[in-house]
Amino acid sequence: MSTQAKARRIAVLGTRAVGKSSLVIQFCENHFVDSYYPTIENTFTKTVKYRGLEYKVEIMDTAGQDEYSILSSHHASSMNGYVLVYSISSKSSFDMIKIIRDKILDFTGLESVPCVIVGNKSDLNIQRQVSVVEGESLATQWKCPFVETSAKHDENVSKIFDLLIDSIEKANNPPPEEKGGCSLM
Repeated sequence: MSTQAKARRIAVLGTRAVGKSSLVIQFCENHFVDSYYPTIENTFTKTVKYRGLEYKVEIMDTAGQDEYSILSSHHASSMNGYVLVYSISSKSSFDMIKIIRDKILDFTGLESVPCVIVGNKSDLNIQRQVSVVEGESLATQWKCPFVETSAKHDENVSKIFDLLIDSIEKANNPPPEEKGGCSLM
């Protein structure tokens, strides 16, 4: 067994000001960045342990997407998984992750990709525009994990990446299918 960490590339996508950079910086550097400077594009690296294995996770923090600039085919095809972030206080940012996922599927030519839906800014519950049920429902539809987070309070931030690594590993090494029904001998 190799002691080399497995490399996994992850893109964090969503519209402007949903907290993508805050989530990534909280995860990688353990602090909250309060001021907002629009991100051009940054890559962070962190080694994480998951189920006893080490993973070198390269996280691409992307610029805020709008429907015209959603991510290049290079980014889409070179990633192992995606974090699709919306703000619970912005219905339009929730609607946008559906468009972003459609673009990823178009670029990759796949029917599904490992992803996690993240409702960020759960500390802004008083300004909520997207219910937990809406997030859960979309996750059920896409057969992917869903989590609400607060980068500000470091709530569920590392859980995002645990869930995504789990999804990536299941996609790369699917469990053997259960054979049901009758057997002919």
